[in-house]
Amino acid sequence: MPAADLPRVLWIVRHGQSAGNVASETAEAQGLQTIDIATRDIDVPLSDLGRRQAQSLGRWFGQMQAGDQPEVVLCSPYMRAHDTALLLLEAGKIALDPQLRLDERLREKEFGILDRLTHFGIRQQYPLLYEQRRQVGKFYFRPPGGESWCDVILRLRSLLEMVTREYAGKRVLVIAHQVIVNCLRYLVEQMDEKQILTIDRQGAVPNCGVTAYTVGSGASGDRALKPALVNFVAPLEQEGTQVTTASDVATSPEP
Repeated sequence: MPAADLPRVLWIVRHGQSAGNVASETAEAQGLQTIDIATRDIDVPLSDLGRRQAQSLGRWFGQMQAGDQPEVVLCSPYMRAHDTALLLLEAGKIALDPQLRLDERLREKEFGILDRLTHFGIRQQYPLLYEQRRQVGKFYFRPPGGESWCDVILRLRSLLEMVTREYAGKRVLVIAHQVIVNCLRYLVEQMDEKQILTIDRQGAVPNCGVTAYTVGSGASGDRALKPALVNFVAPLEQEGTQVTTASDVATSPEP
């Protein structure tokens, strides 16, 4: 893409720790089959720690010069992501024009019948799917009623096309979910399956971790979005806010 079509800065942030993250950790630690959450996944709220994480990150953005702060915020409509965005903007005293924009293409990956099952639960309740997932791999495996990573990437391609069309030259902040962060990295950095799954196996995306891109020269000399930060958590650490990396409530763990 020509430099004129690129955002000036693109930040990609995972939401703060949610009640679902806490419930998922508890279920896995206790060897349970299901994750105990009473609400729809879209309505899972932030934990108290998640709210503090969002505020710490917001103050980091707020310390930037006005000409360096986000101009546009694109956000998953899920409560944990939307509340992260609102808390971040409030703590950073960042006024937006245009306002924060919710976009369903940034929603969590859909896990279908595997939703809210732990690793142990998938093996016990759907052993054939468990084996199929092991064989096919998470990048291409689509659970009944759910999505593969490729499905997520397909919807994110249209989101990035919108960003280049509507927000060229702007400073754009995206707030979403762990799989979304990795799939956007796959697209922006032009990775292949092996590269992104290697990154995924190295560890979960931190809650309120920042991955950022700025315009620079690509390998061929063309202008491109180049990584400036990857899973950056110093804004939390500087305030003594705990850094967490738990899986989302809907995220079935790797076999």
